[in-house]
Amino acid sequence: MSTPTVRAFVLTAPGEASVQEVPAPVAVPGEVVVDVERVGVCGTDVEFFTGEMTYLHEGHSAYPMRLGHEWAGTVSAVGDGVDPAWLGRRVMGDTMLGDRTCRACRRGAQHVCARRQEVGIRGGRPGALAEQLAVPAWSLHALPDRVDAVLGALVEPGGNALRAAQAAGVGPGDRALVLGPGTIGLLTAMFLRAAGAEVHLMGLGEESLAFARSLGFAHAWTEATLPDEPFDAVVDASNAVHLPALALDVVQPAGRVVYIGISGDPSTIDTRTLLLKDVTAVGVLSASPALEDTIAAYAGGAVDPRPLVAATVGLDRVGAVLAGERIEGAGPGPKTHVDPRGV
Repeated sequence: MSTPTVRAFVLTAPGEASVQEVPAPVAVPGEVVVDVERVGVCGTDVEFFTGEMTYLHEGHSAYPMRLGHEWAGTVSAVGDGVDPAWLGRRVMGDTMLGDRTCRACRRGAQHVCARRQEVGIRGGRPGALAEQLAVPAWSLHALPDRVDAVLGALVEPGGNALRAAQAAGVGPGDRALVLGPGTIGLLTAMFLRAAGAEVHLMGLGEESLAFARSLGFAHAWTEATLPDEPFDAVVDASNAVHLPALALDVVQPAGRVVYIGISGDPSTIDTRTLLLKDVTAVGVLSASPALEDTIAAYAGGAVDPRPLVAATVGLDRVGAVLAGERIEGAGPGPKTHVDPRGV
């Protein structure tokens, strides 16, 4: 009897990838198999495609690998020890899979477990750019009817953004600045707006700023035009090496700076400025602690990130997307989705 297979996008070396037939995942004890319906392409995926991703050089990841960590789908099989009620449920899943035994995991911070796997990223755990995906049942989050596959695949980036917005600690009467109007920056801006803050965005070019304005963010600037306003919080969602320092310079004394973007080269800040301005600085790595709240925000309509998705493609176009090709007919948003069931 032949082994069942599924189609999957496989990255074999920097700039080298193909869609392959791979063995279909099996629901081992404690895990489920998900029929994948939608996957987001992330900047992290691009870094693996170019070979720049730090994990490759630290031994946490290696080629060949299967990308995809922003996903939604339906559970089609459950392993031993898994509640059969998961069968047929629409779900998304946590990217960070801690060992569940270490001190960090026991303290509820499994997303920083030193021995963690990351779906489609770290530790050899295959990702969701495939027709099917196997993940631990404990990592699943059920999606209500009002959160379709498009929104479901935006929960993971949304969770990162929600944590950044929460860390900013602003509300009505406060002014917040987001550096970098990409997917995470715009999602963060949406959550900050939902909290009642006056939101400003700073970007590089007029195209991205025009899109931000189309989402209702009238205060959209370049670095050259950024007004001399008092910002109670600044969120750096960029990959620019100099912006962590700028964030600290423009935040108000006793304000908060949140770092969720990351540059390819080391960035520096002057801790004298941090101290003398009595600024609180927070780093955000993962969406894990905020996934349920993000699902609730989408379901309740507090935040609608659908306009961020510019195009949806099949597995055969993923390589082109990772190489920076703009999909014909794509909208102005920064995010590309993949439907592994399509061609």
